[in-house]
Amino acid sequence: MRHGQSQANLAHQEAGDRPLHYAPGDHEVTLTGLGRTQAAALGRMLAALPAGEAPEAVWCSPYLRAIDTWRVAQGEWGSRPLPVTVDERLRDQEAGAFAPFNLAAIRERFPEELARREAEGPYAFRPPGGESLADVVVRLRDLLADLRERAAGRRVLIVAHDSVVLGLRHVLAGGPDADLGAVLEFAPVLNGSVSVWDRTRLVRFNDVTHL
Repeated sequence: MRHGQSQANLAHQEAGDRPLHYAPGDHEVTLTGLGRTQAAALGRMLAALPAGEAPEAVWCSPYLRAIDTWRVAQGEWGSRPLPVTVDERLRDQEAGAFAPFNLAAIRERFPEELARREAEGPYAFRPPGGESLADVVVRLRDLLADLRERAAGRRVLIVAHDSVVLGLRHVLAGGPDADLGAVLEFAPVLNGSVSVWDRTRLVRFNDVTHL
């Protein structure tokens, strides 16, 4: 699942095409009221699952908006507490120097970097001090190898970010990294959405019918 709407998501939405400088660090941004409502809906969805489909373990991004999404969902679900692994490899794609800014502000401050992004492609481009989507895929491959060993045979719920969901779609599909850019066709991954795989078979993607 992608986390519920965050304060930064809302600030970017409200800024629209106006330049925005959003000061809080990416790891410390929490949920809006709507984000908590979305997280509660996720919890009710989990509560409605048959026992044979419910998660048996949780792996979560270390970022506050993901942790808070799980806390709210867990409280609404009301099940016995599940083991939770907080893993750095599930963090959002690091934006580096771009992190405090929306696209309008980036155009003003880093026009040469946007030109480089156009030349390299959005999946390969790495902003100064940040990560490319290809970098995210590298750490997700490492994460999945651990999951296969440490959670073999169990249903795992991952609570993370849009870049992680897109990266997982690419990795689990097993295609070559030369095709990584094609995964951006499935963006945006919506706040509070759920994507499900049965091992590597995609069951549903970016589903918000529970909201």
